[in-house]
Amino acid sequence: MSTGRMEAFSDGVIAILITVMVLELPTPHGTSWSALHEALPVLLTYVLSFVYLGIYWNNHHHMLQATSRVNGLILWANMHLLFWLSLIPFTTAWMGENNFAAVPTAAYGIVLLAAAVAYYALQTTIIRDQGQGSLLAEAVGRDAKGKLSPFVYVAGIALSFLEARLGVAVYAGAALMWLIPDRRLERTLAGRSTRPEVDD
Repeated sequence: MSTGRMEAFSDGVIAILITVMVLELPTPHGTSWSALHEALPVLLTYVLSFVYLGIYWNNHHHMLQATSRVNGLILWANMHLLFWLSLIPFTTAWMGENNFAAVPTAAYGIVLLAAAVAYYALQTTIIRDQGQGSLLAEAVGRDAKGKLSPFVYVAGIALSFLEARLGVAVYAGAALMWLIPDRRLERTLAGRSTRPEVDD
């Protein structure tokens, strides 16, 4: 099976999640700039979650560019990722509306951790299907950032119970680590396309 339908469905889900978060933003009471102060925690969590969804959309797109086919197991691994991403609007609202309280902030981190593990599982499932010599396996390499991220989220979850804003700072730091698009896939794709073909 081609990747087109899976990519289109995933794009639609992520677009809907962003829309849901926008619709949940509270309308400030008042007409001055100070009226935004009360809504600031919700706005900040929205920005952070928007960035995270953008990162997943970007990396998911790049990953599927290096994927030649999908099977049933890959489709379910993708649904597993989308399940955890679908909880981001819920934990975003919970954390923002409760002014970064410990438990909602930790729950936000748990969802980020689960989404990171699900993304890694999807990537691993694709590589196992297509082989260690596949384009995706070549592009991913050691995947140091992918392996480091879960530990960063665990640290953020733990810090949330000591000082919730430290946990949020860790989540923001992890987002900054991934904000620059991963160039490994782009370089690998470009390299494959420019290699001269060898006659059999």
